[in-house]
Amino acid sequence: MKLKIHEIFYSLQGESSRVGLPTVFVRLTGCPMRCVYCDTAYAFSGGNNIEIDDILSKVAEFGTPYVTVTGGEPLAQKDCHVLLKALCDQGYSVSLETGGAIDIGPVDARVSVILDIKTPDSGELKNNLWANLTHLKKTDEVKFVLCSRADYDWAKDLLVKERLTDKCPVLFSPVYSQLMPSDLADWVLADKLPVRMQLQLHKILWGEVPGK
Repeated sequence: MKLKIHEIFYSLQGESSRVGLPTVFVRLTGCPMRCVYCDTAYAFSGGNNIEIDDILSKVAEFGTPYVTVTGGEPLAQKDCHVLLKALCDQGYSVSLETGGAIDIGPVDARVSVILDIKTPDSGELKNNLWANLTHLKKTDEVKFVLCSRADYDWAKDLLVKERLTDKCPVLFSPVYSQLMPSDLADWVLADKLPVRMQLQLHKILWGEVPGK
């Protein structure tokens, strides 16, 4: 069984509650969405078809317990579920970064799903699969990538309407070089939102460098 893999690399986790942890990233090729701020468009195509056993062998070379499966949109390849299960069976602490347009229901329960909810300014609002909210568990996280004050207000309303923080932790992140982090921090504090504001650590350290 093979998956089209764009890259497998070792770096610090730049986002989520796992930020700063040495992590192996398995980046799958392909994505059905085209967010205006996408920083991994290079993974829309290309890559190599790799046997799952070979992926596991490569991951093992780095000697870390943390693995993130990402894209692109990893769930766009249906056999991604096989990889996720295999990684969990190997004892890894596995997270999945998904854009929220594909059903997360079949994802192995041992995986921490990082679910990106697309905001109006992302250009992909219409592709949010709202049924995914019913599948969230306490070990998952919801992420909003915010382009503007309008995005923030929209996310804040959804946070309350869907009682998202009752389901799992919620992350608010400013689009790199577009929304001032200090502005987002001020808004979160003023509204006393029960969310974790995050910056992309890898971009602070290395800028917009693929494979970091």
